Amino acid sequence: MSYDVNRQMDPRTGTWATTIDVPREGTAPLLAKVLAITSFGFLITAAGVATAPIWATLPGFIAVLALIFAINFARKASPTVALGLFYLLTYFMGWEIGPLIQRYMITIGPAIVFQAAATTGLGMACMGIVAYLFNINYRAVTGVASALLLGVLLIGLVSIFFKFLSPDTYSWMILGVFTLLTIGDFARIRAGGDGQSAVSLSLSIYLDAINIFLAVLQLLGGRRRN
Repeated sequence: MSYDVNRQMDPRTGTWATTIDVPREGTAPLLAKVLAITSFGFLITAAGVATAPIWATLPGFIAVLALIFAINFARKASPTVALGLFYLLTYFMGWEIGPLIQRYMITIGPAIVFQAAATTGLGMACMGIVAYLFNINYRAVTGVASALLLGVLLIGLVSIFFKFLSPDTYSWMILGVFTLLTIGDFARIRAGGDGQSAVSLSLSIYLDAINIFLAVLQLLGGRRRN
């Protein structure tokens, strides 16, 4: 198996970094493993949504945040433990977003939730195809998207107090940022994973998809209400 080694500028450090372009057939097993882990995680999230009490958002958020740190700590020591923690995270993510989804289902109808989920799934598939068809510098894409995400979060925080940003506008911003992050994450898998485990890569793809789903749900829900 041959590998193409290129020298490319890392925009975050301003240094030249070596990027190894792994042939697509060499990373297909890694992609399959990531998609299998992520897909099963979404099934667990659906169970979390179905069982979430009305007060579950804050406990779910705290649990998800703690589990992200726990996964990062355990991923090298024990991949099996990291995988179990990932699946636990996906359940509590269902708790975090469950009350919101239940509210949409009651006020607008369950069809809007399924439409948002289907749109997200189709969009993720398209972004994965783009990342595998083209040789994308995932370091550059992820670096730009991470900086944009920080800016969007700061804008959203300021907007809470000054009310200058509509929910739909903010959702479009989130959708754009996480689209870039998703393409970068799929391109990282295409390039061999950058030394990250399948669980870590699955966590990134999973969080991308959750944020895209919530943004799409807000946009579709806002259009329905109007």
